Amino acid sequence: MLPRTTFALGGAASGKSEWAESLVNSYGLPKTYLATGRIWDDEVQERVKKHQARRDAGWRTVECPLDLTEPLAKLPAGEIVLIDCATMWLSNHLMEDSDLMTAQAQLLTALQACAAHWVIVSNEVGQGIVPENAMARQFREAQGRLNIALAAEADTVVQVVVGLPQLLKGEMP
Repeated sequence: MLPRTTFALGGAASGKSEWAESLVNSYGLPKTYLATGRIWDDEVQERVKKHQARRDAGWRTVECPLDLTEPLAKLPAGEIVLIDCATMWLSNHLMEDSDLMTAQAQLLTALQACAAHWVIVSNEVGQGIVPENAMARQFREAQGRLNIALAAEADTVVQVVVGLPQLLKGEMP
């Protein structure tokens, strides 16, 4: 049986998005992709194009760099949503000088209320060196708190390392 809620995390370029996309495809349900990234340069544009090229025409994409609550509320039961990724979403809120605790609480409430199956992707940021500046440290701490909350909320938690999924919680989908 496939889990209703899944949290996939890993380092940068670890294969977590590819794994999550494959998982979503395995459900055989109508699929929505909530894209949280903002395109600010050519490199990011190329990365977005690679993500788009991996997804078939069966995906509906909604760009939502800040507000995930409204799109999550609109999803009906019997569908599945991939949110890629929580790290970009949090970074966007940090750059907007949002209240990060409030934004996190709103996201968690929206995920709890979401009728659809959901998979959310995030970066693991706690295994590196201590960042040298205050904003980077604030981000690392906020991302760590968000990851802990997402892991608590999800039925299944998988860490992807070098493209290999490692089960941390629940049952492997």
